[in-house]
Amino acid sequence: MGKAGNRPSFILFVTDQQRADFLGCYGHPLLQTPNIDALAARGAVFDRFYVASPVCMPNRASLMTGRLPSAHGVRANGIPLAAHNVTFVELLRDAGYRTALIGKSHLQNFSGKPPLVARPRAHPGFHRPGGALAEARRHDLGEALYRQEEPDFWSSPQPRLETPFYGFDHVELVTGHGDGVGGDYVAWALAREPGLGSLIGPENQLAHDYVCPQAVRTGVPPQLYSTSYIAERARAFLAGQDGDTPFFLMVSFPDPHHPFNPPGRYWDMYTPDDFATPEAFSRDDWAPPPHVAAVLAEREAGAARLGGMGTIACSPREAREAQALTCGMISMIDEAVGGVIEALETSGRGSDTVAVFTSDHGDHLGDHCLLLKGAEHYEQITRVPFIWADPQGPRGVRRQAIGQTHDIAATLLERARIEPFIGMQGISLVPAMAGGAGRPAAFIQYDHQKDNPGIGPQPRVHTLRDARYRLSLIHGVTWGELYDLEADPGEFDNLWEVPAAAAIKARLIEHLAREEVAAADRAPFPLALA
Repeated sequence: MGKAGNRPSFILFVTDQQRADFLGCYGHPLLQTPNIDALAARGAVFDRFYVASPVCMPNRASLMTGRLPSAHGVRANGIPLAAHNVTFVELLRDAGYRTALIGKSHLQNFSGKPPLVARPRAHPGFHRPGGALAEARRHDLGEALYRQEEPDFWSSPQPRLETPFYGFDHVELVTGHGDGVGGDYVAWALAREPGLGSLIGPENQLAHDYVCPQAVRTGVPPQLYSTSYIAERARAFLAGQDGDTPFFLMVSFPDPHHPFNPPGRYWDMYTPDDFATPEAFSRDDWAPPPHVAAVLAEREAGAARLGGMGTIACSPREAREAQALTCGMISMIDEAVGGVIEALETSGRGSDTVAVFTSDHGDHLGDHCLLLKGAEHYEQITRVPFIWADPQGPRGVRRQAIGQTHDIAATLLERARIEPFIGMQGISLVPAMAGGAGRPAAFIQYDHQKDNPGIGPQPRVHTLRDARYRLSLIHGVTWGELYDLEADPGEFDNLWEVPAAAAIKARLIEHLAREEVAAADRAPFPLALA
């Protein structure tokens, strides 16, 4: 395998909020992604790859640790990944790899805003424990170590990230979303355009006639946009690699996460009228489940938080606009990926480097009359792309084996010939690359601070997705979801209360229960025979 001592190097491309079917190689009828498609043509494409959790921080923590949210502790957005968690990047570093992160991390909070949930009130007359005794598990998440992605950290004079950062020795960070992102990117952009502040945000956007919530025609030109920064810095990192030491480079883009703001020519690269109206808008026979119906009613009543992060309802026009603008952002990412791969080949390391492409979760983009993501575990937010392009692996193959985000760590480690740590819950997909089996089913965990109007406060959903069915159990309610995706690929006919599906439901609930048992942590390892 070349110059890296029989251990390949790796580039892991990660996008933010990109569902699987929004790539040319995954069958999108309009979106052009020739560079990512080229990776697929020289590698393995997984058609049944799912997240561990369909929101940013929990799933990114699962990517880094190879563990489910219930094990690594980042059960919801708003909880930083504690340093006591071992990451696969630390294992690569321990084995002699150069490790680098360029772009988005989101392993820590970067909004600077307080939590949505309040601590329970103390009973009158009761003593309330404080400090380390206030929660069931002692932790140090309030320390400065976990505020390195927050705006206050980056607004301080000459901010300097503490490294290694979750195993990364070299870090060039981008925080946030849209055109107002922070981190190391800001100094780079200001050096090129001191008046950057007058170009960013909805208040400075260019004129347009789009009505989609969070459609922002940014005034930031493409050459100053975060995608260009990430591509430039990734190319620079590759140019500095010699031929003797293996490296792991994570190239992580904040797009195509909303706001929908592709810069410059990418804004009108795709025309909304060319996109099909999602099926749900023409389904008179569809009875949305309660948590979806409540989101639709919330928008109808004018009570939806259109500028937020959670699921909102949309119109057909808004759906088509969101899809077109998302495609513009993805096309820009595709060009950036092409530039990074070109730099890899120029460096002479292409023949011993595995290139991987995935995303942290998807977006409804109008399916089921919804935008963004939340407690609704439709394929559009749980299924993401996974492409593995290995110079020593199969080329141009598609795999139906089921995999998940937390399997990426074990897969990279096996390919690098590094033993995983005790307690890793992901499985290696190296056998599946060659046509072997993957998981019998995906097990997905969701927890969130934001109330769902149809579920209540802090919604929690656990989902099982096997080769045919999707079953979701929802905490605090008596109803659930069961879909036969072979007969009903659009997930419109909920079989939860259908008598003819009772045996299937019972089997899947048992399977989900077994997944819950299997998810119990195996760390720490026993120290002795008691």
